[in-house]
Amino acid sequence: VPELAKEYANDNQVRRLLDLATKLEGLPRHSSTHAAGVVIGDRPLAQLVPLYRDPRSDMPVTQFDMKFVEGAGLVKFDFLGLKTLSVLQKAVQLLAKRGVEVDLGALAWDDEATYALLQKGDTVGVFQLESEGMRRTLSAVRPTNFGDIIALVSLYRPGPMDNIPSFGRRKQGTEEIIYPHALLEQILSETYGIFVYQEQVMQAAQILAGYSLGGADLLRRAMGKKVKAEMDAQRAIFVKGCAEVNNIPAQKANELFDLIDKFAGYGFNKSHAAAYALLAYQTAWLKAHHPHEFYAASMCYDMALTDKLAIFVDDARRMGVTMLPPCINASQAEFDVEAHEDGLAVRYALGALKSVGEGAMEKLVVERQAGGAFASLDALAKRVDPRLMNKRQLETLASAGAFDGIEPNRAGVHAVAETVLAIAARTHEGRTSGQGGLFGETEVAGDAIKLPTGTRWSLSQRMEQEKEAFGFYFSAHPVDRHAHIAKMHGARTYTSLTELIIPDDGARIGATMAALVEDARWRTSARGKRYMMAQLSDATGQFLATCFDDSVAADLEKAAKEGDCALITVELDRRPGEEAPRVSIKRVQLFDGLASTAKFVVEVTVTDKVAFRALHAMLDPLRNGRGEVRARIEGEGGDTLLTLGRNFLLDAELASHIEDLPGVKAVAMKSSEARLALVG
Repeated sequence: VPELAKEYANDNQVRRLLDLATKLEGLPRHSSTHAAGVVIGDRPLAQLVPLYRDPRSDMPVTQFDMKFVEGAGLVKFDFLGLKTLSVLQKAVQLLAKRGVEVDLGALAWDDEATYALLQKGDTVGVFQLESEGMRRTLSAVRPTNFGDIIALVSLYRPGPMDNIPSFGRRKQGTEEIIYPHALLEQILSETYGIFVYQEQVMQAAQILAGYSLGGADLLRRAMGKKVKAEMDAQRAIFVKGCAEVNNIPAQKANELFDLIDKFAGYGFNKSHAAAYALLAYQTAWLKAHHPHEFYAASMCYDMALTDKLAIFVDDARRMGVTMLPPCINASQAEFDVEAHEDGLAVRYALGALKSVGEGAMEKLVVERQAGGAFASLDALAKRVDPRLMNKRQLETLASAGAFDGIEPNRAGVHAVAETVLAIAARTHEGRTSGQGGLFGETEVAGDAIKLPTGTRWSLSQRMEQEKEAFGFYFSAHPVDRHAHIAKMHGARTYTSLTELIIPDDGARIGATMAALVEDARWRTSARGKRYMMAQLSDATGQFLATCFDDSVAADLEKAAKEGDCALITVELDRRPGEEAPRVSIKRVQLFDGLASTAKFVVEVTVTDKVAFRALHAMLDPLRNGRGEVRARIEGEGGDTLLTLGRNFLLDAELASHIEDLPGVKAVAMKSSEARLALVG
């Protein structure tokens, strides 16, 4: 531009800067290493290409890029190290532990349960098929054979993705299958007349224009590079071949060339897609037939990814797979499958908890296997190596409920972590010093560990501690405390809303959600409009939502500061090309306010009259609501039902406290119009 040219002519510094810049222009701006690229030569590589050592790796790499190494005489390969292979191997090993032998290489290709799972889109954790968009695609296309899986793996990418709707309609018979030329039916029938694979491009050139295999590959490469000179040369060869081999007129041949060129730009290598589809089928088969081993194996290889573990836990429960909490006497360092009253269950891994360390948990498990289960906190303190454990690890295990089997008071165990470590250190020192007691005892004596009296966590505190330990809410979510109110208002989970078919034409769908407001911050749009971005969560996961109403945004901001849960009225819409719907908040109602006006009934089943005094002491300060409490007294002559009052402020946390009272057998909670539901 004239202004820049003027600066260049009149300012020596600008001239020097631009002169240096033009010398650098076109050079690589940084060095990078291909994730799976390996080159092979017929002699030591240093004799063929310059090498250098990436400071992040011990492996030497070429200074030439992927195109120039071929010109230097090297053969280039991509060797993919896929985590999925390890997951499959782990699942087979877990099955073998309970006597089930599985040969994944010998699976039948027409397994009905596997295709049923794919058609429903239940593919969380299934290789290449687990994204939200792919799950919707599977539900729409409804694959029925292995070829369909190969095609979807190839089509679900930018560019060819536009062909997926037509592919699905043609497969279902709602759209006519039209072939570009009658001669192409033999190679396009498996993909319903749509070019999907690079191999189809090469075969089309062979059939239509008499190309050799080598020539067809050159055509494919030319179409991929889009170099005009090469394309013009190939077009001439193609048109001439079409005329000579099949008497196809030049105009039609040019049309076919343009069509093939269009698809060749993003055609996928079928053999590569088939290998991916094979792993997808095997993982889907495992999920359909052995879901417990599938989840355990998958989670073993995502132990450090909290978000991924939360997705697996939620999906497992949705699929009816029991997920047991971590246990100091039952869990392994990794995820495992164990017998359960319902058949099988996945046991949460000790090593997957935050800040405990997988290595330390492995040694803890070895000690348990050698010396038997830990009968008490005292036994644990006297057997654990203090060099392997610290206060933070013990507190995390307590917060996660790993000690519930020997001491259910998590707050109490959390409070005596230092005492446990002190006893462990004293015991270890006495054992290693070789000094016995006065009468030759080798065990160091000490008082039993006593938990501090009156130390208990509320339901909300317990959930917060769990979140710290797991990285997500495992056994419950703060919203669950208000499930009775949420159900009354027809609230839905975020996951259930994302699975709705939301059109991408700007249409909006209204819904009600129950969520914890975790964070809320003001933002400014590109047009200068102020709005609020809120981070919310429910039992199914975290999500973002926007709010453009200042008064509603103020409620959101207040809820975020207090960490409150709320009933939220939202609208959802989806933009073209986006997988997750956008959530816009229209109204916020805090549950604390709703609870004071809602009518609920709590029914407490007691085994003796002793429970009444403690129940009265707990309920008496709460006479500022509209809730009713009934007591059901069990007796030999039958049950007696008493109404204790109709003006209590009730919620799920209170119900859980009532459950802990001596003499209380069960607690049930309901709205005044609904059936009773067990709490806890």
